[in-house]
Amino acid sequence: MLREVRASHILVKTEDEAKSLLEEIKGGKSFADAAKEVSLCPSGRDGGDLGFFKKGVMVRPFEDAAFSLKEIGEISEPVETQFGWHLIQLTGMIDD
Repeated sequence: MLREVRASHILVKTEDEAKSLLEEIKGGKSFADAAKEVSLCPSGRDGGDLGFFKKGVMVRPFEDAAFSLKEIGEISEPVETQFGWHLIQLTGMIDD
């Protein structure tokens, strides 16, 4: 079971923006570059890096998506929270 994950994210206003951005990334655009260019979160300047976090730290939909990713580099489908729409990339994990 994962004890902690490290993730980066990109925050945008709409689901359509998130879907379009996901297609760009799948097409070869760097996740970090996309975060720097369009993320509404201050973490965007760091390529979206949020560092390591445990369960119970992030809002539930975000946390559920982040902890469901299985491989380093994997990117979630768009996830809605009260802040907007997120794309989440798993960048590290610590197992129990």
